[in-house]
Amino acid sequence: MKITNHQNLPAPFVRMAESEYQYKPKRYSATELLKPVREILLKRRHNNELEQDCSDMVWLLFGQAVHHILESNGTGDTEFTEERLTYTLENGYTISGIIDFYDMAKGEVVDYKTASVWKVIHGDYEDWDLQGLTYAWLLWKNNLPVKTVKFYAILKDHSKRDAKYKADYPKQPVVPVEFPVNEARLQVIDKFLRDKIDELIRYEGTPDDKLPVCTPEERWNDGDKYAVMKKGRKTALRVLDSLETAEKYKTENSGDYIEKRPGTDKKCLEYCLCCEKCSYWQSLQKDETTSE
Repeated sequence: MKITNHQNLPAPFVRMAESEYQYKPKRYSATELLKPVREILLKRRHNNELEQDCSDMVWLLFGQAVHHILESNGTGDTEFTEERLTYTLENGYTISGIIDFYDMAKGEVVDYKTASVWKVIHGDYEDWDLQGLTYAWLLWKNNLPVKTVKFYAILKDHSKRDAKYKADYPKQPVVPVEFPVNEARLQVIDKFLRDKIDELIRYEGTPDDKLPVCTPEERWNDGDKYAVMKKGRKTALRVLDSLETAEKYKTENSGDYIEKRPGTDKKCLEYCLCCEKCSYWQSLQKDETTSE
């Protein structure tokens, strides 16, 4: 991937960005396997053509700094930090992951995350659960005991004022989030990982435009909206989440027609580096240009 520096930031920012993980054939990381198949394969195929500005990766630098500080305290005889574990499946594909901190005596995996307060407010931890279980699975496959996975969410946008006055706001800038590990959950993640690898193998030779399109959830689509409109008025009387409720509101409030407003794919728009190589996204851009 080409790293740009449009803001003329100091050299360490660029070097940090350039130290990105290098892809290897038949080898996938724990975090990579959480992404949609189309995104994984497009990024691997076109990695040398993609660009990202180092200013967009500033939180990666912040996260690395946090990891370095926490790791500098040293470890005991039954602990290790920043250890890469791997396991190779029967089909020759390898799954890897870097464990931030592992305490063998407790059977505990610890991972440090920089996050937004909204992550905690919404309790949106499914991706962390899957990532943590993958780490637990790697330990299990390497004959190391694990009972829990604990994430420490370091909230980069925490506000003391909001913590004081808002009931549902995180009270501290560091929030622990813990997941249990047991045989049943290890079997679930085992199936998930094997199925994901099988799916990637199935599409390895598929042309870019024939790869499975990411689901609305994977695209972080916020859902279609239905605006109840009145002739001669530019703004909607009301915008609703379903056509049924919009029809009812139109009838009860003398609306004239309903305007469908397609949901926005927020990940595609702001966070996916593969957009310029994605036929789905490019077709959306073409449709928008045509409609203008």
